[in-house]
Amino acid sequence: MTVRRVMGIETEYGISVPGDPTANPMVLSGRVVTAYATQQGMRAARAGWDYEDEAPLRDARGFDMARAIADPSQLTDEEDPTLANVVLTNGARLYVDHAHPEYSSPEVTTPRAAITWDRAGELVMREAVGLLAVPGTPGVNLYKNNTDGKGASYGTHENYLMSRATPFADVVRHLIPFFVARQVMCGSGRVGIGVESTRPGFQLAQRSDFFEVEVGLETTLKRPIINTRDEPHAVAERYRRLHVIIGDANHSDVSNLLKLGTTSLVLGMIEAGAVTEDLTVDKPVESLHRLSHDPTLKATVEVAGRRTMTGVQLLWSYYELADTWLQQTYGGELDPDTAEVMQRWEQVLTTLERDPMDAAREVDWVTKLQALEGFRARDGLEWSDPRLKAIDIQWSDVRADKGLFNRMLAAGRVDQLVDDDTVRAAVTAPPEDTRAYFRGTCLARFPQEVAAASWDSVIFDVRSQPSLQRVPTLEPERGTKSHVGGLLEQAGSADELLRLLAQDAPTGA
Repeated sequence: MTVRRVMGIETEYGISVPGDPTANPMVLSGRVVTAYATQQGMRAARAGWDYEDEAPLRDARGFDMARAIADPSQLTDEEDPTLANVVLTNGARLYVDHAHPEYSSPEVTTPRAAITWDRAGELVMREAVGLLAVPGTPGVNLYKNNTDGKGASYGTHENYLMSRATPFADVVRHLIPFFVARQVMCGSGRVGIGVESTRPGFQLAQRSDFFEVEVGLETTLKRPIINTRDEPHAVAERYRRLHVIIGDANHSDVSNLLKLGTTSLVLGMIEAGAVTEDLTVDKPVESLHRLSHDPTLKATVEVAGRRTMTGVQLLWSYYELADTWLQQTYGGELDPDTAEVMQRWEQVLTTLERDPMDAAREVDWVTKLQALEGFRARDGLEWSDPRLKAIDIQWSDVRADKGLFNRMLAAGRVDQLVDDDTVRAAVTAPPEDTRAYFRGTCLARFPQEVAAASWDSVIFDVRSQPSLQRVPTLEPERGTKSHVGGLLEQAGSADELLRLLAQDAPTGA
């Protein structure tokens, strides 16, 4: 096992109408999705998602929550009232979730690819904002962040495919300490302390204050460090999808790479039984908040009941375990993706340990803090000044000329790992090494014949068949270009594709 595994990122974008704080976010989000889909020639006015295999109330601890007691926000297998829900040709899903426009990236297999298709989502949202900027109207603004600074939080979720054979208790035990510390290198930074930002100050992560429990099924209330939703979107007997809700929306390529890459490596160690050191953190939720509230990185947590460690030291422990495991498994012959993550992991921890502010080119929260300190010094602002909260929001504006991070990027003040041309191509092209290739290419080739799709299916509506034809795609690493690319090129119509797939049934999508 290396850093490579099937993974993806879902991002709910913050939304507002300039000068109209009472605007309905659900309606606005529907307009965002519809505007983009219509411009792409898609059918946004009808449901485009296949909910047949959705099971949002299935819990990894071995039970199903009753629908009667579930919060409405947990019923993600129901269509939202706007019916704005489309699958894009790059294999991603664009829809309305919890009154926010959400871009769920296609499945990829490397952290670099995750960055690429995550940033493609930013371009999709930027395009939608431009389409809604009609003269004489206030338009809509979108933000790649996780809180409005007034008590509301919205998610950026990661998904990792892992072995069903791994005991979930091992996942919980070994991941909680890692997630408590991960924000040190992956947090996006936030002005204000507390859920409603009532205490002045700056903290590492957008989301940490909103987490209340260690383990649970919920995602919008009583948020848990480990989410137990057991909805694999794949062969359930073989796979588990780890649904991670504790991460921030990253702008920095390096922070995003480390978020996906180090988590994948820790999961690999858990699957291999290679976490050989007890790194249990005392009072994880309290520890999570304490580390987030200290930009000096000197705050400590109690580990295994016998020692205290800073967040950086705790992450060094995971790094050293991963380094030992990789050396023992591969003898130092790492694939390029794993080698890159390990090199960046070591470099960022070394820098943060020396002086956190030296990581301004790589780590999101440091980049933001450095900029905010510049405003504070220039204008004599206290942390309680509301202008700093406004700057925090403006930081994440998706527009190239308005978003402060985007302006920092354009000025060459942060490291960029994936070039702009690659990201632009990913707006319409799917990854070639997962089932997203089949899904996205079908949408591109046969848009009128694809009635719906999901992570694990594509449904065709063709004239030759009296009923809809559902093609299951339960194996995430099949339906790739190498697997079905020839069939897709050969097929002149959706009818013909279905015939070719039937003939190729033993190795179908």
